[in-house]
This record gives sequence, C-alpha cells and structure tokens, in this order.
Amino acid sequence: MRIISRLDVKGKNLIKGINLEGLRVVGDPNVFAKKYYNEGSDEILFVDSVASLYNRNNLTEIVKLACKDIFVPFTVGGGIRNLKDAEKLFISGADKIAINTAAIQNPKLITELAKTFGSQAVVISIEAKKNSENEWIAYTNNGRENTNKNVLEWAKIATDCGAGEILLTSVDYEGTCKGFDYAIVKKISKKIKIPIIASGGFGKPEHMVEVVKNSGADAVAIAHCFHYNKFSLRQVRDYALSNNIKVRKFNQ
Repeated sequence: MRIISRLDVKGKNLIKGINLEGLRVVGDPNVFAKKYYNEGSDEILFVDSVASLYNRNNLTEIVKLACKDIFVPFTVGGGIRNLKDAEKLFISGADKIAINTAAIQNPKLITELAKTFGSQAVVISIEAKKNSENEWIAYTNNGRENTNKNVLEWAKIATDCGAGEILLTSVDYEGTCKGFDYAIVKKISKKIKIPIIASGGFGKPEHMVEVVKNSGADAVAIAHCFHYNKFSLRQVRDYALSNNIKVRKFNQ
C-alpha cells in the first residue's frame, strides 16, 4: 500500500481548500514536496488546480525543480489535453500523468496515451460527487462541472481504454478530514482490476485502514493533515504496519 503526498498547486503556491473550494495558500510546493520525500512519502502527486480554466498545465518548472532533490515517483495532473502536453510533463520529470477533463471529452486519448507512454504512466483522475443514495457523478474543473457521467460506468470505460490507475477524489469529503467516501471506493474496487488511489477525507490513520482493508484502495493520497502537521508520514506508516497493512519500509 502506498502513502502518497498530494500537493494542489495554483500558480507558484501550494493551496488547500474544502470540497475543492475556498482555496488557501499553504506555502511553496517544492519545500513541502522535499519535506514529504525526506519523511518517506512513496509518491508525490502534483495537481494544477486551475489548469482546466486556462487549458494548460503550469507545473513543468515546479516538477523540474523537484526532480533535483526528490527520488520517488511523481504523478502530475491538470490541463493535459493531448500527447504533446503529456510528453512535456514526462520530459520535465513526471513518471505518471493524471487526466480528467480531456479523457471524459475523448476517451480515445486514454488509449493513445497508454500506447505511447505505457498504461502504468496513465492515471485517470475522477472527481466523484454523490448524486443520490446509490449514484455518484463524475465532475471536472475542481468539482464545479457536472459531466452527467456515472462514476462506476466511467471508471470501467477508462480501464477498458487502457488506464493503469484511478485517482478517485471525493468532492463531498475532500478537505473535511472526516474519512474517505468508503462506499464509492468499494464499489469501484469490485468493478475494476487496476489500482485505486483514494483521495479526499483523510483525517486520521484509522481512515486509511478502513479504506484499504474494507474498501479495497491500493493507495491513499493525503494533503490537509500533512500540510498542517496533524500527522506525520511516520505516524501513518507505523499505524499501517501495526494493522498488518504492507507498506514500504523507510528508515530515517
């Protein structure tokens, strides 16, 4: 199980909000990324939070700088519209790219990316919002645009098109620290065979155990609790080990 540090970026700043809204500046994303690497993060996830508004990803320079000091995989998302956009990020140092809007608009892009860069490098980012008791809808543009696509159906289509991983962010739980949306994680984990990264809602290590053991997540992406020092990576890792969850050993 992987513990991933998530960094949402706007311009040159690391930001954080609740339900993907009310964004506040936290600091320098590279300073935080290096801190999380030194503390034992398995991966770093950079997301350009305003990329969809401007049809471009603004993280190339941040990723280039991060690569000089950080030696764990990078996933970079936001504003990736075509093969050229993806190639630019891979050249900058990304190991994987996460796409949302462009994939929904053109699912064939997933196949093109997978054939060009490998399925392992293509992550489908799904912003899920609960619509009714048994339905979740996929959103784009930081949870603002309703695509009217059923999340379960879309996850299956994306998988069939060649995606290697799903980044599932709950719009309802993001930034609340009340726990993940366990129900939708479990439904998707039963429907598809590729790894699922649960994002949105981590508030304490018990939430990680629940989403991994009972909902089938393969990784957790954590932002708020790390940014504001509510828990350290070591505490989260040690708690995972004490609950018989296999994680990468890390010795500081």
